[in-house]
Amino acid sequence: MYESKTLGLFVITAIAEIVGCYLPYLWITQNKSIWLLIPAAISLTLFAWLLTLHPAAAGRVYAAYGGVYIFVAIFWLWIVDGITPTQWDLLGAGVALLGMAIIMFAPRPA
Repeated sequence: MYESKTLGLFVITAIAEIVGCYLPYLWITQNKSIWLLIPAAISLTLFAWLLTLHPAAAGRVYAAYGGVYIFVAIFWLWIVDGITPTQWDLLGAGVALLGMAIIMFAPRPA
């Protein structure tokens, strides 16, 4: 149960970070409304808060979160950008998730 909660929280955190970065990207590169910066700031604030909800040491959480971020970013590439991930994208995301699992779920001395 701990593992699924951790993974779910990481996925929500990654979505908050990507949205918080994607909205300014739209403003800068596609001349979308500057008002997108308000939900972007809210999303990035949510991202930072979500990272604090993990009981593990902050450095470990940040390192492991990166693996889930990579996976979610590849999913974003497919769903939002409309670009089908290559087998190498998927392999890389899988390796990143494996790294996250090793960092977060390996047995540790008490």
